Amino acid sequence: QVQLVESGGGSVQAGGSLRLSCAVSRVTNSRYSMAWFRQAPAKEREGVASLNIYGNTNYADSVKGRFTISQDNAKNTLYLQMNSLKPEDTAMYYCAGSSYNTDYRAPRTFGYWGQGTQVTVSS
Repeated sequence: QVQLVESGGGSVQAGGSLRLSCAVSRVTNSRYSMAWFRQAPAKEREGVASLNIYGNTNYADSVKGRFTISQDNAKNTLYLQMNSLKPEDTAMYYCAGSSYNTDYRAPRTFGYWGQGTQVTVSS
C-alpha cells in the first residue's frame, strides 16, 4: 500500500520555475517506479517524467531539458523541478507509483496516484 501527497503547485509567469514534491508513504520497503503525469482542462492525461526501480529517468519530449525528476529516499519524497515554464505547462500534476519496473509511457501500470497539485503558467 502506497499513499502519495503532492505539494508545491502554484501560479508563475512564463520563464519561471516551480518544484513539485510528492510525499510517499509505503507499508513495505519494496522498490517502486515513480512518475509525474499532468492533465490540462479538456485534454487527456499525459506522462511527464519517470524514475524506474533502478533509478533510470525518462522524460517526455515536451519537457526534456526543462524538467528534472528526482527522489530523496531519506525523506521518502519525489520531486519535479520545473524550469523555463511555458503557458502550455499549465495543468494538474499528479504523482504516481508502481510496483512494476515501468515508466510514464505505460500509465496503466501505475496503481497508486496522488490527488494532484495545480500548476498555472501565465504569459
